[in-house]
Amino acid sequence: MSTALHPTFIRPAFTSRVVPVIVITDPAQAVPMAHALLEGGIDVMEITLRHAAGLPAIEAVARQVPQMHVGAGTVTRAHEMAQVQAAGASFALSPGMTDALVQAAMDCKLPFIPGVMTPGEVMAARDYGFSLVKLFPAAQAGGLAMLKALGGPLGDMRFCPTGGVSLANMGEFLRQPNVAMVGGSWLTPADAVAQGNWAEITRLAREATAAAGL
Repeated sequence: MSTALHPTFIRPAFTSRVVPVIVITDPAQAVPMAHALLEGGIDVMEITLRHAAGLPAIEAVARQVPQMHVGAGTVTRAHEMAQVQAAGASFALSPGMTDALVQAAMDCKLPFIPGVMTPGEVMAARDYGFSLVKLFPAAQAGGLAMLKALGGPLGDMRFCPTGGVSLANMGEFLRQPNVAMVGGSWLTPADAVAQGNWAEITRLAREATAAAGL
């Protein structure tokens, strides 16, 4: 690929440093969930493509809750980049990074946070032009110790650790100078979503927002 085409991730204008990672099984859950998160102070949500309901859920939020910055997660195939953009996603995230995914993001001009797990992968992402990457799975990759170690030789890179991040440890992650935000699934527990307990989602969002100092 020509270096002239390499993208630099431009972070969407959300303020939350806590990104809910969400698996939606019913598109009807998406809009009330978005409102519940907003009420709790979180203005971003990552709706994954792990279920067929993901794309219509992204579309519903993008159309009906414009103040919510909805991103598409678990984008693992190049053709999915155009699909999530058409659905209204304002950015995309992946557990990994391939040449095809990066090229698709460039073709779509869609902000993209690729996943990394090793120093070599971080360096490859930087060579593509990215300054923000997703450390995934964060716990298995070394968690806080890995982020501290990467901060020396790769101090110009910023991370969104996801996988093993919780309310109990998110503060430690966010205090690291190279951590821009954290991602986690604890904000939208499956039982609360299934029951339509949006008040619980709002409570968890407020709790996370307070813990993040926002």
